[in-house]
Amino acid sequence: MTDQQNQPVVLAVDIGGSHVKVLSSAGGAERKAVSGPKMDAAVMAEAVEKLADGLQFDVLALGYPGPVIHNKILSEPHNLATGWIGFDFEKRFGKPVKIVNDALMQAIGSYDGGRMLFLGLGTGLGAAMIVDNVAQPMEIAHLPYRKGRTFEDYLGEASLEKRGLEKWTKHVFDATEQLTAALEPDYVVIGGGNVTRLKTLPPNARRGDNTNAFKGGFALWLDESLKV
Repeated sequence: MTDQQNQPVVLAVDIGGSHVKVLSSAGGAERKAVSGPKMDAAVMAEAVEKLADGLQFDVLALGYPGPVIHNKILSEPHNLATGWIGFDFEKRFGKPVKIVNDALMQAIGSYDGGRMLFLGLGTGLGAAMIVDNVAQPMEIAHLPYRKGRTFEDYLGEASLEKRGLEKWTKHVFDATEQLTAALEPDYVVIGGGNVTRLKTLPPNARRGDNTNAFKGGFALWLDESLKV
């Protein structure tokens, strides 16, 4: 261990469809590189090694844009290359690795106790629920929402571009209301890159921030009360 409190120094890695970003729990500035449709797991690992050049860290926390259960990727990403399922990240980096869904990692970093519903408005729709420090990723995006289409069809970035800001905002409010009625959270955090497009927020919701993903990555290793 490399810090004064005998806690590991964590390198948090936020893997997105356009960029991969890293930040150390020891401090410093965020570093990022372009990702995109040609980035598979091996290319990502190489990019992270270059981004982390000069940084001392003990463990890694990865936020992956797809379903993850028990530290295992379940499906290939939509906006990156294939080659992620079964990839041995610990062997590649030579350090312990925890990997979770990227929306869950941002949700953990946004959590303020109680029952929280997190919705991530980005290229697609990310979702997670945390209840009394128990964190649960949710694949709400592909559930039916209306007219035979899914929540992601109406809340994703393609819908924003197709329907325009006003109609997209109405669907964000409506979907948040429906999910709040079903899941009964104490509060809702709306994050993801497109939350900045919302001029106002639904009732009982607050604005998240993509940088909370790093806080969530650190918490995966440092917060002993967290259950994932």
